[in-house]
Amino acid sequence: MKGYFTFIKFTFKYKYYALMNIVCNVLSSIFGLFSIALVIPLLDVLFSTTQSNTTKHVRTNFDFNHIVAWGKENVWYYKEVYGAETVLLFICGFVVIMIALKNVFRYLALFYMVPLRNFIISDYRIAAYNRILVLPLSYFSKEKKGDLLSRMTSDLHQIEVAIMSSLEAFTKEPITIIISLVMLIWVNPMLTLIVFSALPVSALFAALIGRLLKKQSARSQSKLGDIVALIEETLMGVRVIKAFNAQDFLLKRFMVKNKLFTDLNIKANRTSDGSSPISETISIAVFATILWIGGKMVLSNEDGMTASVFIGYLTVFSQLMSPAKAFSSAYNSMNKGLASIDRVNEIIDSQEIITEKPNAHSILKFQDTIEFKNVSFKYDEEHVIKQLNLTVKKGQTVALIGPSGSGKSTLTDLIPRFYDPTEGQILIDGVDIRDYKILELRGLMGIVTQESILFNDTIANNISFAKQNISKTQIEEAAKIANAHSFIIENENGYETNIGDRGNKLSGGQKQRLSIARAVNTNPDILILDEATSALDTASERLVQEALNNIMVNRTTIIVAHRLSTIINADLIVVLEKGRIVQQGTHNDLIQQNGTYKQLIQMQQIPD
Repeated sequence: MKGYFTFIKFTFKYKYYALMNIVCNVLSSIFGLFSIALVIPLLDVLFSTTQSNTTKHVRTNFDFNHIVAWGKENVWYYKEVYGAETVLLFICGFVVIMIALKNVFRYLALFYMVPLRNFIISDYRIAAYNRILVLPLSYFSKEKKGDLLSRMTSDLHQIEVAIMSSLEAFTKEPITIIISLVMLIWVNPMLTLIVFSALPVSALFAALIGRLLKKQSARSQSKLGDIVALIEETLMGVRVIKAFNAQDFLLKRFMVKNKLFTDLNIKANRTSDGSSPISETISIAVFATILWIGGKMVLSNEDGMTASVFIGYLTVFSQLMSPAKAFSSAYNSMNKGLASIDRVNEIIDSQEIITEKPNAHSILKFQDTIEFKNVSFKYDEEHVIKQLNLTVKKGQTVALIGPSGSGKSTLTDLIPRFYDPTEGQILIDGVDIRDYKILELRGLMGIVTQESILFNDTIANNISFAKQNISKTQIEEAAKIANAHSFIIENENGYETNIGDRGNKLSGGQKQRLSIARAVNTNPDILILDEATSALDTASERLVQEALNNIMVNRTTIIVAHRLSTIINADLIVVLEKGRIVQQGTHNDLIQQNGTYKQLIQMQQIPD
């Protein structure tokens, strides 16, 4: 139930709606039961052939027998004065008014529940999405994107359907049950004990079913996450799938996962569907027992139980069975939703490893140096970077090279605090970057990676990404520096052209130049280029490299490169192997050494 209590916290913000829902449900239940209570004097007097005293007495006692007697006297009195048909018409009209009031307040209860449901789910969705935005990269390297998508869509929908419908039942049905039980106790306490004796059996049964449903639903939602993950991979890799004729292979994988999900859903639905007939059987058994015992009381005139009172008792009890059954169904539905709550809460409650200190320093300008002091880092057990020391001065172009897996990209990820070092410090202007405000630290940097990450939006919005109050002139200037302006204006809609999902309407070189324009638009002090040209053809590489040369002017630049021809003119070249610096210096310095750098140059057939 921990997940449910976590969910309830989201209702505190909207307690007004919750309170009004409860008040309206109470009034609805009272008016509904009050209309039923009129059955007793109506049956006992209106259709009775026995004459009764028409004198009306003042009643000071308010137990059930005195109230019934008072009702009989009034009905008999008005029957004698106005006639039976008039009294019948009056009582029927009064019942209609009570039922109308019941339904008015029932509608008002739903009226206040609608915003409560939608606001809570909206807040839950925002909380989960906000958590995704702030969680570290290490979280996403461990989780499947498809499973995260499933939690943000299917599980949130399950919460809305299962939990929110249960929330309505959990506020309405207990009120109706309590009011009905109070009235039953008021009518005949001894007979009502039978009702209470059946409650533990029903509660135990509901708990067992609920626990089983929660377990089955959790497994079902997990398998759905696997399906969504496979679909997401299929959509991203459709070109490769067709190229390798892998349709049958993936279809078989999908069918296996889909069968597991379907089988689990069948089990969960059968469990849920089985709870209703069993609970109804228990209710009917209790009803039959009450009918037998109550009937004996009427026949023996025991405890003042008359036929009209017994019929009224049964009528009220019949009103108790429906909400009790609805409450049981809501409990089962809630348990299915709790599995989804737990899955979404795993996102919301995930630890934000990259945290900002309470009194973090402000940094608006890079002034002097970036310094790595005895920096080590590991993802799991094996170190990717080991006891690394390096100083990057303001205005320098520093190139990081080395074989795959040497730690180049990881090193650049440490600077904007996508990860924190396992050991050692990274200092900017002499201050540990963990002491700076995270957003201001990252605001100093422009990052261009090998994979161009663009969004399904216009060219202008991709260039001005996350920046407000950017003029059209500024966007165009950034595009010109990135060698992108010429191909942009060739489009019919120019800068307002939508580039499609992940920029799939553009070529690789065009996408990369837009990424560079986006970096230019931030006017960064520190530029990080992570293999920005390695995936491009020669013609595109030339255009992109020209764009990179344009934005590197008067900026501190850190380049990760495989193509050594692009970094020959760097102020400092750092050669990494297995997370350690094995060489560093200018191109000419390193050529003079018979080391890794010279071997790489010779392998790529670059002239000395």
